[in-house]
Amino acid sequence: MPSRSPLLASLFALAGLTACGNSSSPPDFLQIAGAEPERGRHLIYSYGCGTCHAIEGVPGARGMVGPKLDDFAQRTMLAGILPNVPRHLVPWLVDPPAIEPKTGMPKMGVTDAEARDMAAYLYTLGAADVRVAPADLPVDLRPAD
Repeated sequence: MPSRSPLLASLFALAGLTACGNSSSPPDFLQIAGAEPERGRHLIYSYGCGTCHAIEGVPGARGMVGPKLDDFAQRTMLAGILPNVPRHLVPWLVDPPAIEPKTGMPKMGVTDAEARDMAAYLYTLGAADVRVAPADLPVDLRPAD
């Protein structure tokens, strides 16, 4: 059974060879069914995420403790350890230390539903330039079960 690391590395390398998206909405693999990006933007503001992060479209979000979240949809990794996709981002927003105990990002009491909306907003940031791998890749990059 091949390890996931070489597969992920292949995916990230191939991302540079693909065409850019033309839409300002996230590509299908970053869509979160039932989530509302605008509500997520308001939640990001109300939870004070801008205290630590600079976040496009969120009033006063000019923090410099955590990374800038501009063009978030274009990021390939989350917290430097996981692929940046909804199935990882939503639990990260709910309880970051449960995923990476050494993170400086605290558990803020975000619910799963709120995290889905917040993630949906973050995936609108830079969505127009997300690179998507073509369907006919010469290697199978699907995760192992």
